[in-house]
Amino acid sequence: MGQAASTPLEADLREAAEERYLSYALSVITSRALPDVRDGLKPVQRRILYAMYQNLRLTAGARPRKSAAVVGEVLGKYHPHGDQAAYEAMVRLAQPFALRYPLVHGEGNFGSLDGDSAAAMRYTEARVTALAEEMLADLGAGTVTLRANYDATLEEPTVLPTAIPQLLMNGSTSIAVGMATNIPPHNLREIVAALTAMIDEPDLDVKGPDFPTGGEMLNSKRELRQIYESGQGAIRLRGTYKLETLPRGKRQIIIHSIPYTVNKAELVEQIAQVIVSRKLPQVTDVRDESTGDVRIVLELKAEASPETALAYLYKHTPLQTNFNVNLTCLLPTANPAVGQPARVTLRDLCRQFLDFRMTVVTRRLEHEKRQLESRLHILEGLAKIYDDLDRAIRIIRKAESRADAAKQLCAAFKLDQVQADAILEIRLYQLARLEIEKIRAERTEKRRRVKEIEGLLARPRERWKLIRQELTALGEKYGDARRTALAAGDDLSYDPEAYIVHEEATVILSRDGWLKRVREVKDPTATRLREGDALAAVLPGTTRDRLVLFSTRGTVYVLRVADVPATTGYGEPVQSLLKFGDGERVAAARLVREAGDGPQAALPGLAEKTVIVATAKGYGFRATPDLSETTRAGRRVARVGEGDEIVSIEPVLGTTVVVATRRGKMLRFPLEEVVELAGPGRGVILMRPSKEDDDRIVGALALPKDATFIAVTPEGGERRIALGEVPAGRRAGKGQKVVKRGGVAGVKRMDEMG
Repeated sequence: MGQAASTPLEADLREAAEERYLSYALSVITSRALPDVRDGLKPVQRRILYAMYQNLRLTAGARPRKSAAVVGEVLGKYHPHGDQAAYEAMVRLAQPFALRYPLVHGEGNFGSLDGDSAAAMRYTEARVTALAEEMLADLGAGTVTLRANYDATLEEPTVLPTAIPQLLMNGSTSIAVGMATNIPPHNLREIVAALTAMIDEPDLDVKGPDFPTGGEMLNSKRELRQIYESGQGAIRLRGTYKLETLPRGKRQIIIHSIPYTVNKAELVEQIAQVIVSRKLPQVTDVRDESTGDVRIVLELKAEASPETALAYLYKHTPLQTNFNVNLTCLLPTANPAVGQPARVTLRDLCRQFLDFRMTVVTRRLEHEKRQLESRLHILEGLAKIYDDLDRAIRIIRKAESRADAAKQLCAAFKLDQVQADAILEIRLYQLARLEIEKIRAERTEKRRRVKEIEGLLARPRERWKLIRQELTALGEKYGDARRTALAAGDDLSYDPEAYIVHEEATVILSRDGWLKRVREVKDPTATRLREGDALAAVLPGTTRDRLVLFSTRGTVYVLRVADVPATTGYGEPVQSLLKFGDGERVAAARLVREAGDGPQAALPGLAEKTVIVATAKGYGFRATPDLSETTRAGRRVARVGEGDEIVSIEPVLGTTVVVATRRGKMLRFPLEEVVELAGPGRGVILMRPSKEDDDRIVGALALPKDATFIAVTPEGGERRIALGEVPAGRRAGKGQKVVKRGGVAGVKRMDEMG
């Protein structure tokens, strides 16, 4: 009889997925991404330093070894993950522009501020720095808990017994699952001063982050305090500069520091693009003369203001950026192998480090006391035989074996097994009187040290004094001057008008929505267009005018003519310059003329900037839209129904409205019948197009009663029509046939001819 098939296990997919994803998320958070609040290291960083120091003996004074050997040691024994990820982690520990105080000394190409990657691990060499040794020196003193490695063949520390506040010194940046951390680096001397003050006083004062690439912070003291007290916030950083004067009156700006994490090569490229596009007329050229130090040279025009040039670069390039602080890290729990993620304050970071330091120092002293007591125990045994050496030697010579000698020594001198074994291990020259005196002096010194340690262990205040002394010594040994300057409130004024070269310009818009700016247009029909495209508008003006685009979705977009791409080619599609929706097109384009201290009339002949809006289904209204500059998303001026679209937006030039349809029907009625809206809306029915003929509105004008307008045919022909030729009626009528042949593609004013 065959064996019955096993019954498959059934599980709810949602519950199974949630359980597995949660396990994965916790693993990433606690074992990969977030740093520990005590030593400030992620697991891979901790394993790299531990393997280099403990296994490979790559101390600060040792000869460096190939990075490939280090990565192999880390992966093979402690961190079974990708070799490239481990190498990149080690490279970051060695980069002086990434870490304020590097923990690895690298030899070879370890990357650059320009974003160049490090050489392959087979070409580079590394060892730990002297500062990193301060994090590892107490490993052998039983100061931290050890745990089994991934295959339970070795042990590794759950945290390094660091004597330096690594998390505050170098910060940390990483993204976990559902959370992230972004802790800025700080100056060691300032952190040591804050920690030592916090030992006695509950309050602390830190000037602010100190980034390895220098720069200057724009945050006020109050803003920094809010960031440190909440554990999150934005620090505004910008590069620093100086002005150099050259012969013949020439001047140049020297940028000598850039914000943290900014790619220098990309920054120089962006500045060059700004200069080429003529958005920064004060600067004629940029070049990178950096060697070991940052030196970006900006050549100034004669009489140009350097502050004006820098104000533009601070606003439009990464020369000024934000560092978004997020003080999230792992806090210790009852299980030494697992940390709890939490967002903390600066006070919490300092308090956690000091408490951890107290634990490490206490365990180090207890370990030292045990070692001293063990040695004293042996010294006491040696002291017992020094007064009767001859007897001890006779016992040893007559003994039948080592075990017999130990047994007889224990009986004769009242020793224990440990003391007897130590006596049997002693060398004959150590029985000389001078050596005996050294042993007695050692016993006296160790007794004194034991009493000193017992005093420290009995009085926490004395241990805090010891911690303060050690921190102060570290600050004096490894501390340096602050690199990031504090420039709170010292901001440069930014005036957009200062960067626009005032010159004549013509904006060209094609029917398919391609936009460009040229110096002049002699023959509009000769302008370069894509195949199948056609001219929609030619708008002469200056670079200081504003371009107004009304879309078929009822949105107005306003941008400066100077921001329209200058090219003799096809131009750029409006979708790349503005946030047009799917199917959204330009319904009308106009210029706002700048003159004197403010804009002139928005449209020719329009004093109050009032327009009449018409949709394809016959809805419309009057409005006075805000024509100030907009964002790329524009500003809503009308609400368009489903399947409808804006077909015309024209200035109100008179009190008579004429509406035309595609089939050639037209209707004339007084302007007062058209509602005026203060905000976005649908309006009222201007004219009802015929549904049977699939008709639709093509445009509406508001003109003086004796005016003449143009009806444009689908073939591009034009026909002049006097308002009196259009049958009068009331709003919402169906109109009458005026253009009997060919139909009407649109209507326009006489001043738009040509």
